[in-house]
Amino acid sequence: MHVWETACLYMKNRVQLPIYERAHLFISFLCLPCLCPMAPSSVTVTSRFHESVTRNALRSYFAEFISTFFYVFLVVGSGMSSRKLMPDASLNPTSLVVVAIASAFALSCVLYIAWDISGGHVNPAVTFAMAVGGHVSVPTALFYWAAQLIASVMACLVLRVIVVGMHVPTYTIAEEMTGFGASVLEGLLTFVLVYTVYAARDPRRGPLTSIGTLAIGLMAGACVLAAGPFSGGSMNPACAFGSAAIAGSFRNQAVYWVGPLIGATVAGLLYDNVLFRSYPADSTRGEGIGV
Repeated sequence: MHVWETACLYMKNRVQLPIYERAHLFISFLCLPCLCPMAPSSVTVTSRFHESVTRNALRSYFAEFISTFFYVFLVVGSGMSSRKLMPDASLNPTSLVVVAIASAFALSCVLYIAWDISGGHVNPAVTFAMAVGGHVSVPTALFYWAAQLIASVMACLVLRVIVVGMHVPTYTIAEEMTGFGASVLEGLLTFVLVYTVYAARDPRRGPLTSIGTLAIGLMAGACVLAAGPFSGGSMNPACAFGSAAIAGSFRNQAVYWVGPLIGATVAGLLYDNVLFRSYPADSTRGEGIGV
């Protein structure tokens, strides 16, 4: 069966595929226009984008923009606040606690307000894992990424404009860490965070409550406490990208993309295919998954 035929069948009927076939389908689907230029337009255009441009889908993108904007604004803003109160914040453990608490509370709140609209991803790594796992379509995932990255850049830009005389902090790697080690660390943290997300949204545990979003937020705060001094504890490519774009420095930016994307994907596939079987999802929403 051709790639576009398999993709159409998978998107419409949610046919369960093995893990390796899902990964192959995801990569092939991204390259479909180049690899299969003669595919019917009804498949390459309508089937891929019809569900991604509906009214509900647009509402989801807007919800993702708002949630990601406030999450990045609060997390990066807390870092700027700690530097304002403690000039030598890099050597003061109190600043680490401040950022960890802000990350936990901010993530819990933005997930709660966006969960029923967009699924509250707030993280390109989560969106990538869900696309590989078949919870959202590839076009929808790309629109989610665009909303998340633009929101992050806008949040950091607002902080740069309104806080005069201070630079937007960026995620950096400690001298004791290598780029590979930092990427592995970020991947492990993202794995445990996304695994917590999958467990919190599992319908067999009942409907999502504030306890579920709080558990996700607390896990994020714990990860920041564990890795803040070494890699920054980003676990979110959008957050790292926005601050780097406004600061004008993309040094080691790959660390905050490669590790989280791989960690999130492994967590999603492990939960859906090893511990619990995957179940049908709405391709225009994230099935309540978010980070």
